[in-house]
Amino acid sequence: MEDRQFGRIRFLCGENGGKYPFNHSLYIQGDNLRVVVDPACSHAKLTRLKEEGVDQVWLSHWHEDHIHYMNEFEGCTVWISKRDFPPLTDLNIFMDWYGLLAPDQRAYWKKIMLEMFDFRPRQTACFIEDDQLIDLGGLRVQTIATPGHTPGHLSFYFPGEDLLFLGDYDLTAFGPWYGDVASSIEDTIRSIHRLKNIPASRWIVAHNTGLYEENPGPLWDQYESVIYERESKLLAALEKPKTLEEICACWIIYGKPRQPKEFFEFNEKVMIGKHLEYALGQRRIVCENGRYRRT
Repeated sequence: MEDRQFGRIRFLCGENGGKYPFNHSLYIQGDNLRVVVDPACSHAKLTRLKEEGVDQVWLSHWHEDHIHYMNEFEGCTVWISKRDFPPLTDLNIFMDWYGLLAPDQRAYWKKIMLEMFDFRPRQTACFIEDDQLIDLGGLRVQTIATPGHTPGHLSFYFPGEDLLFLGDYDLTAFGPWYGDVASSIEDTIRSIHRLKNIPASRWIVAHNTGLYEENPGPLWDQYESVIYERESKLLAALEKPKTLEEICACWIIYGKPRQPKEFFEFNEKVMIGKHLEYALGQRRIVCENGRYRRT
């Protein structure tokens, strides 16, 4: 995979194929403003990019693998959805939004956020509005509200280039990720449908494959179907009543225990919690005395 230029938009391929803790970034060169989107592709690439000139940093959402090298652009204004800004203001809020409660989990995350991601609390930012048309000078950007992954997740459509940046709706075989306290399965499904129906001719995702120059076609449905496969596995596991801890021990999301446990155990628990909320809302399960069972 290599960097590509599409008119005034540059696709910046992330290290390690854009896999966590990196992502694929965009560099947008307007006549009036130059923007980097999700500055986490590569420290070396982003350092060189500073020499070309960057005026603003846009974030699709608040997660650490999308702000990795944001501090390289200290003189630039940071733009993000107002709904996703609170975690950037305080490391404790950041961990709260992930649902990190256990002391060992918080200690682990504090260490990696400070040492790997150079987290620095940010008290000011500018806010991108939902479904806003932004003129950068010779190039227009349509912001698209795509909540679910996070409450303020944004995607970006460039009508002149017919290019759609999906952000973390990345069409991977793993499926959608909704492991924040404020994530939503229902919103995730709606956002997938919205993105699928935008008539682009190029699609960029933040991780793995990165660039699609032909319609992803069946990948849209395969990506969404992972949600329902997880739901089916959950219902099968609830043939007999189980506590949340017993359900998490089935590893429905990740398939098996993984390391580091401070990362994967809490991810499994939060995402299972989302599926339990979803199934309870559909009255497919009930909770009695702290144990869940199928109806």
